[in-house]
Parts: sequence; C-alpha cells; structure tokens
Amino acid sequence: MAKSAAFNKKGVDKLASDKPVVYRIETEGGKTNYIGSSGRGNIHDRLNDHLGKIPGARVRIQQFDTVQQARETEALAIKRTQPKYNDLGK
Repeated sequence: MAKSAAFNKKGVDKLASDKPVVYRIETEGGKTNYIGSSGRGNIHDRLNDHLGKIPGARVRIQQFDTVQQARETEALAIKRTQPKYNDLGK
C-alpha cells in the first residue's frame, strides 16, 4: 500500500520508517521527478537530504519486507519512467 505526504520537513517526518521503502518525489501535477529506496529507519534522513535539491510537491512511499525487494523495485521503476533527477546507469 502506497502512502504519501507533502514533500517538506513536516510531511517527511510523518512517513513510516519501520520497513524498507521505495519513494517517489512528485510534482504538483503528479509527474515523478526522482525515485529512490531506503532501508528501514533511514527514510527521513534520505528525504531530508533531497529537500531543496530535488523539486517536488509530494512524496509517495511503498513499503517492502526486504531491502532487496525495495532495490529491485526501484531499479525497475527508474528504468521504466526515467525520472529527470535520477542519474542514468546508477
């Protein structure tokens, strides 16, 4: 189940951090600017690092049972959508 919040400090701090996640930073219109993954307990730090560097209005997360599942999903999503702020060939 995907969850979303405003892409600002207050919104980021409300997101669950108890499982590995794939996150998408999206524009106001819903276009994905960046896709990343994070291990359990690290999502707040990762997203706070992106604040001010990657434009976005919302962040959407999808939780997984393992970091491997999250990384595989991240790689497929980047390949499929090629977000503007992801480095190709990462």
